[in-house]
Amino acid sequence: MEQISSRSIFFSKRVFPLFWFGFLGFMIVMMLHSSQGEGGPPSLAIFFPLGMMAFGFFLFKKMLWDLADQVWDAGDYVVVRFGSEQERIPLSNIINVSYAYMMNPSRVTLTLQNACRFGDEVSFSPPQSFIPFAKSPIIADLIRRVDAARRA
Repeated sequence: MEQISSRSIFFSKRVFPLFWFGFLGFMIVMMLHSSQGEGGPPSLAIFFPLGMMAFGFFLFKKMLWDLADQVWDAGDYVVVRFGSEQERIPLSNIINVSYAYMMNPSRVTLTLQNACRFGDEVSFSPPQSFIPFAKSPIIADLIRRVDAARRA
């Protein structure tokens, strides 16, 4: 089996949001601490990091937290893992492969004919290329094989 998902997804899904919310939380604590004396920042200044936290939460929820942790290509099927749960999805069950490579991180969405335990769509991030905005040959091959499996 070959891993067709990005190996850096753990950093994107877990570590980066921790830094994001931690830094903004630290900013809020420092603003509250410094505003106790006179001449501190106005209390309205706290709304900026709170807004950034809300913006980050919705952005992470929409673009990162729904991505699979690992996806493995096993020939006639793909194995998808979210945390400790794993699902085997035959290529013949995939009705569409959507590939958005012009965003960061790149996103592949598999639309399934019969829903699995993760729903009727499974998204993951493919391995990153050194060439920015380049299509992945691994995903192009997956698209061809899914089409062949659907026709058979």
